[in-house]
Amino acid sequence: MSQEAINKNGRRVVVTGLGAVSPVGLTIPSMWQALISGKSGIDYISSFDPAPFETKFAAEVKGFDPMVYVNRKEAHRMDRFTQFAVAASLQAVETAELKIDSSNAEETGVIIGNSVCGLLSVCVQLKVLDEVGPRRVSPTLAPTMTGDAATVQTALLLGTKGMSYSPSSACSSGSDAIGQAYQAIKAGQAKVMVAGGTEAPITPIVLAGFGAIHALSRRNDGVQAACRPFDAERDGFVLGEGAAMMVMEDADYAVGRGAPILAELLSYSATSDSFHLTQPSPDGEGAARALRLALARANLKPSDIDYINAHGTATLLNDRTETRAIKSVFNGNGYNAHRIPISASKSMLGHPLGASGSIEAAICVLAINHGIVPPTMNLTHPDPECDLDYVPNEARAVKVDTAMSNSFGFGGHNSVLIFRRYSE
Repeated sequence: MSQEAINKNGRRVVVTGLGAVSPVGLTIPSMWQALISGKSGIDYISSFDPAPFETKFAAEVKGFDPMVYVNRKEAHRMDRFTQFAVAASLQAVETAELKIDSSNAEETGVIIGNSVCGLLSVCVQLKVLDEVGPRRVSPTLAPTMTGDAATVQTALLLGTKGMSYSPSSACSSGSDAIGQAYQAIKAGQAKVMVAGGTEAPITPIVLAGFGAIHALSRRNDGVQAACRPFDAERDGFVLGEGAAMMVMEDADYAVGRGAPILAELLSYSATSDSFHLTQPSPDGEGAARALRLALARANLKPSDIDYINAHGTATLLNDRTETRAIKSVFNGNGYNAHRIPISASKSMLGHPLGASGSIEAAICVLAINHGIVPPTMNLTHPDPECDLDYVPNEARAVKVDTAMSNSFGFGGHNSVLIFRRYSE
């Protein structure tokens, strides 16, 4: 069956639970309140000495204690990116009022995307290897550093027995995890999926690597204003970390068990630029194609979209390319892209790589439920080539029935999710 046929004839998919660990809040309510207040999670790096680096700041998750969620032994067996995922997943399952047992475990799965995996554990053990030797490398390294570690640990703790795996598509990983979970439910391969993205990349090697390609902001004075999506003075993204997870269900199953339904996931699309290792296609063709596919698969017109959460990294090329893509899709037939409120949440959260799409998807669901959209902070000198309504510097009350989340990753990954207010 083609994807279009699945979307037209398959099951409806709803979101029943959300969880998050972020630089501005360790739960969904605290994160949301911070975002609509315009609070920044960006500060000077505290987890290691940033003095040798040109960029000395990031958006770190502060005050996180994994033992709120797991015991000490379990926490020790998890890299930080896995701890984030487990925490967000447990939050999401709790808010979904979901009990996983023998009646549904085999039809419940876990898909968690990430980009750099357990790199923090690798860095620690590389130092041990170098200073002491191979016999002192921790036996926990192998299961903590792998790309599927967050998925494995989450499935173990929740007791799920359905499909479980970990897609990796750079900055689109979290969105793709949610999209693939959506497809599984629509195709009847699962009734319930726990899905999202997680990342803990704030390490010396990652900071150095992105610094070497001049992708990071170097605005070391006034760091909370360093991430400036769509602003003419932007100079790169700010590295972040965190996780967001969703409980997604077959709508009939969710209604049958009396679950709280937060939104319906209408469609998912993914395309590739096949243009460059790091740069987006300048004309935005691949991103625009993903936008069009998502609209078509949801049977929506551009005028049906009430809000867009942009990828909005604050890099010179990405912001212009995304703007061009949105204009090419949303202008025409009597409609104008300038009418759509658009937020770049990375202005406060930084860029948590593979977790960004899932955090931003959660923001779309929250905007639908709360009737407010968070701002794009630090937008004081708009780039003439980025001239859409980016909700500058102050949250805005907006009735959001349908929201779109964009994720455009290194390597030309383009992923789009569309959520709608649920109605029977």
